[in-house]
Amino acid sequence: MPDVPWLDLAGDVADLAAALVDIPSVSQDEALIADSVESALRAQAPHLEVLRSGNAVLARTTLGRARRVMLAGHLDTVPIAGNVPSRRVTGAGDAEGAQGEVREADLLYGCGTVDMKSGDAVFLHLAATLTAPVHDITLVLYDCEEIAAEYNGLGRIERDLPGWLESDVAVLGEPSDGVIEAGCQGTLRVRLTAEGVRSHSARSWLGVNAVHGLAPVLQRLAGYAPRQVDIDGCVYREGLQAVRITGGVAGNVVPDAASIDVNFRFAPDRTADEALEHVHGVFAGVDAGMEVTDLSPGALPGLAAPAAVELVAAAGGRFRAKYGWTDVARFAARGIPAVNYGPGDPNLAHTRGEFVDTAQIHQVAQVLRSYLTTGVPE
Repeated sequence: MPDVPWLDLAGDVADLAAALVDIPSVSQDEALIADSVESALRAQAPHLEVLRSGNAVLARTTLGRARRVMLAGHLDTVPIAGNVPSRRVTGAGDAEGAQGEVREADLLYGCGTVDMKSGDAVFLHLAATLTAPVHDITLVLYDCEEIAAEYNGLGRIERDLPGWLESDVAVLGEPSDGVIEAGCQGTLRVRLTAEGVRSHSARSWLGVNAVHGLAPVLQRLAGYAPRQVDIDGCVYREGLQAVRITGGVAGNVVPDAASIDVNFRFAPDRTADEALEHVHGVFAGVDAGMEVTDLSPGALPGLAAPAAVELVAAAGGRFRAKYGWTDVARFAARGIPAVNYGPGDPNLAHTRGEFVDTAQIHQVAQVLRSYLTTGVPE
């Protein structure tokens, strides 16, 4: 059994992020990092109750505060692409500081620096060092977020250990460039299939081309006008796009089957059923079968909730809509307002050159520390 790497939870939070990156944890191989996290919390945070389930770790205060804040993050990463261990690059160029000043850049490179071990580091550091927060804290770090939903550790916790998720507001450490991203879009994928009759392409009049039969689908998509909707000051932009086309047999055969996969990213004011009804309406009258291949509801931002109001105020009042689906939807479905808030540019997630500015790690840590120690008057 490999030695469990040591994590210094009370030290510099950027160094902690680097230490987490240096523990490989590709999805379904998170045992070692979970062991390290559990060991560090038990050794360095005696004020926390620490529990383990599979490769998910919970740590929480039990101070009897009026509100409980959930800090949740995933421990897994996408496959490593020659970018572990981490490396630190300083003086790589000028960067703009929080007050607009020019400072020397200090960049941390490596798999998971953005998605989302820097966010995990912030949460671990705060949970371990805040012994008397104004809100009770629950930290949950879980496995298998980067692969199919059936393996998602937070989904397993939701099914088997729902008490772990009890809270008044949830913060997911997904990369958001240091800005609160509220709620999330829902996502729906459908496959539209046209059938034809196969024939030799030299005698095409004897066949029916299934690829041509999908032309009305493409026309509907090309003419589609996406909706924008403002919810709690967050503007969500919807989108309906063809994401895959399949069809064809050979270079001399009229194809007898073809399909288009269509993805609908919808605003969280629509339910899953309403999103599906909308897509059926878009393609009404089109001679093609429709199969639902994926459907996950979105999450309303919930920024009017008192605990969320405090968090937004602590972050300087800056927030925006989250484009894409994240695990905040799991909390929203339970009636818990949830936001994405973490260091790192989400555009860099999953790339070979993934990096995070260490100043942003410190910034997010400071904002959450202020929120958890002082609160903001309602």
